[in-house]
Amino acid sequence: MIDLCKRFGHRTGLCPEPAPSGNDAPDRKAWQTVAPGRVEPWSGEIRIGSPGVGRIGDVLVTVNDTVFAGEALIRLDDDEVRNRHAKAELQYSLRKRARPSAQRRNAERRKHEDAVADAERAVVDERAAVDRAAAAKRAGTGSDDDLATARKNLSNAREQLRQRQAELASYEDDAPATTPTELDQQVAMARLDLRGAEAALDNLTIRAPIAGTVLQVNVRAGELASPSAPQPLVIIGDVSKLRIRAEIDERDYGAIKVGHRVIVRSPAFRDREVKGTVSSIAPIIGAGRIGARGQRNLTDVNVAEALIDLAEPGPLAVGMKVDVYFSREAAQR
Repeated sequence: MIDLCKRFGHRTGLCPEPAPSGNDAPDRKAWQTVAPGRVEPWSGEIRIGSPGVGRIGDVLVTVNDTVFAGEALIRLDDDEVRNRHAKAELQYSLRKRARPSAQRRNAERRKHEDAVADAERAVVDERAAVDRAAAAKRAGTGSDDDLATARKNLSNAREQLRQRQAELASYEDDAPATTPTELDQQVAMARLDLRGAEAALDNLTIRAPIAGTVLQVNVRAGELASPSAPQPLVIIGDVSKLRIRAEIDERDYGAIKVGHRVIVRSPAFRDREVKGTVSSIAPIIGAGRIGARGQRNLTDVNVAEALIDLAEPGPLAVGMKVDVYFSREAAQR
């Protein structure tokens, strides 16, 4: 790789800038090779897109906000989905009130099915309460305690739902087969329609899949969201720790091992070195992406991705390009 850089310079975008000379440069005899890298969150960058086409109703977070797993980030507007949910909710309520008292052989089944349905409704209600508490906290009208209480209630509701589902499954395993009445069948169908409508309604709220920090927000209220959009709506990541994604020249693939010690340097902080360790190496060779600009050419090289765990991030920031020096001493052990 060094010969390639000497011959073609650094036009490929895959060769790191020449190491500083003098006291600022690591000892060339001490490192096996050098590779370009990029700083990323410990979780990687979680790029969140839209599940469907819709207009952005509310953007609930801003850059640098800390979010919890499941927190609402964006709400889409779709009157058709909301109307369908309201209709399904009304139909279910009417069908349930219209059915007569169950006969003894069907009473136990009805009791378990209704318990599951009630538990499902409780989860929906408690999730909405969490969304309201989170929004109030961000607006300054709510507290951490209110949000913690709402999240605890949601967790309890989900546990109750699991228990009711387990009780229904146990009853169905042991109970003799019975034929439900026509009205019971209508209630069951209305219940299925309501579940589908609730799922569609919940899809209008785009939630954080993990706990982390909002790194980027690429939309505003009123804009159109689409699954085919080139940019994600939001990027989040766990920045409690950082790591480096480096690209090793395929000719150095056999020399670099998991556990290899490295030194990371950034052009922005030439007087700082950050120590790290190789935690994984991809089992596939492919085109480099970190330094690529435009179409590849004959001077481009194929690379393998390696993840570097940092002892401490120092001044590095997510997205920053760095040079990763792989210790020759570690390679010889």
